[in-house]
Amino acid sequence: MDTFSLTEFQERIHYCFRDASLLEQAITHRSYAHETLSEKIADNERMEFLGDAVLGFWVSDMLIRSHGDFTEGQLSRKRASLVNERSLASLARAIGLGDYLRLGKGEEHSGGRDKSSILADALEAVVGAVYLDGGLIRLDEWFRNFFMPLLEKQPQETHHGDFKTVLQQIAQKQFQEIPVYLLSGESGPDHCKQFSVIMTIGGIRTEGTGRTKKEAEQEAARKALVLLETDLT
Repeated sequence: MDTFSLTEFQERIHYCFRDASLLEQAITHRSYAHETLSEKIADNERMEFLGDAVLGFWVSDMLIRSHGDFTEGQLSRKRASLVNERSLASLARAIGLGDYLRLGKGEEHSGGRDKSSILADALEAVVGAVYLDGGLIRLDEWFRNFFMPLLEKQPQETHHGDFKTVLQQIAQKQFQEIPVYLLSGESGPDHCKQFSVIMTIGGIRTEGTGRTKKEAEQEAARKALVLLETDLT
């Protein structure tokens, strides 16, 4: 990426890097790094790892301060809705991050600039880069004045019934595992079937029913979230 493009992106995110190489690494996908091995270019995966932790901490801090009446379960679900892949990818699109990514030819041709997973990971890497570049004080200022307000404006899928996504986010942090959904039965004629699904996670077992397997899974996840909130209050 040329210097002009780096400068343009910094203007978009309202942050001026002291060390522009950190930003350059944050927007470098592994597919690009693998294709240019002779140049010893570092990809953004390590920075993404850092950014994920930094982002989780800062969002938690903001929620604790702004939602004094929330239970731990409510805080966990709110955080999950803000920093899941869909939300981060939506914010990445809003700031045009995809236009600045360094991708390998294969990833470029397969539409990598608009893949939610790549965009969300790159955004976390940018957060990590800001932390490494400016430390806690500059990160705090940037996060409160630019990142968090913009993130909260993004549409959150989990506010519209995506209970499975919320449950998975909470389960990974609380139990270090993901929910397991098993089809337990189906009944009714082909044009009006009813499916039953059992969900298990961390000693919790719930059953959901619905007109489709996905609908039944969502119902089982919703019931698990109710139980988790009860346990955490």
